Amino acid sequence: MPKMKTHKGAKRRFKMTATGKILQMKQGRGVKRNRAKRVRRLYSKMLPSSPTNAGHLEKALPYGLR
Repeated sequence: MPKMKTHKGAKRRFKMTATGKILQMKQGRGVKRNRAKRVRRLYSKMLPSSPTNAGHLEKALPYGLR
């Protein structure tokens, strides 16, 4: 059976902690102009991902995040 491919977009958008939690960036990073200062401050912070994303991420990232 061939190897499964990792979804490259998911690989760039999500990070996995040592304990197995999945972190994601806050939305709204695509357009930097006309963004409130408060939102821009959150660009670099990783927030915990919703548990509803877990099923999708298991398929998109079959080997986890390395």
